[in-house]
Amino acid sequence: MKKLIIIFVAFFITVIASGQLWKTKRYEAIAGLGIAQFFGDIGGFSQTENVLGIKDFSFLQTRFNINAGLRYRITQNFSTRLSLSSGIFHATDKRGSNEAREMAANTSFFEPALLAEYCFIKSEMDNSYLFSKGRKTRFRTIISSLDIYAFGGFGGLIYNVKGNDELIEYGLEEGGFTTVIPAGIGINMLIMPEYNIGLELGGRYTFSDYIDGYTSQYSRSNDVYYFFNVTFTYKLLTGRNGLPAFLSRKRF
Repeated sequence: MKKLIIIFVAFFITVIASGQLWKTKRYEAIAGLGIAQFFGDIGGFSQTENVLGIKDFSFLQTRFNINAGLRYRITQNFSTRLSLSSGIFHATDKRGSNEAREMAANTSFFEPALLAEYCFIKSEMDNSYLFSKGRKTRFRTIISSLDIYAFGGFGGLIYNVKGNDELIEYGLEEGGFTTVIPAGIGINMLIMPEYNIGLELGGRYTFSDYIDGYTSQYSRSNDVYYFFNVTFTYKLLTGRNGLPAFLSRKRF
């Protein structure tokens, strides 16, 4: 009878502990690299030529972005993230309804943002005791290793525009600051207890119509842009004081 009680208690403690494993790694450092697609008033097709805006997705308008961030897990499924992005947007009239205008612009940018994330599909491995110790598990599959999440928040965009002669002649707005509203979806795959790799697609609505240095009298909305990134996540051990463990160590 005593053995059964001991086995039951041990099993109960293991289940409870497994359910709290995520708390040992509340902080996650994130790095990302990918493409930036910009939609402004330079380039693109008129609405009569472009159903749903699909034709505006163009390699000519595509450039790159890099991203770094720090995530804090408030609950197992809900997190906040500080995101820092930088890169280049490009806009050109070479493809679209205004090719004769011949305007072009390159915009360098820096975007800090504060995001809230909700993980609506959670990896089964996240609370696996064996996986947390780097051991093999019998039931590990690709599906069981995936986190799928949605995010939204607010941020700012600091930008500087360099235009070609045609844009300068029209009257180039060289840059400034604007508020942005980010939203998107992402997926992470748990590779090891400390490491994830993933993909993230996010769009930004801006409160400016001058991110390419130009606005048209026919413009009906502000500029928008998208990031599509490959991400790498490193999970940081949480110390007893709630800070990352490397900040919790005593120094003599």
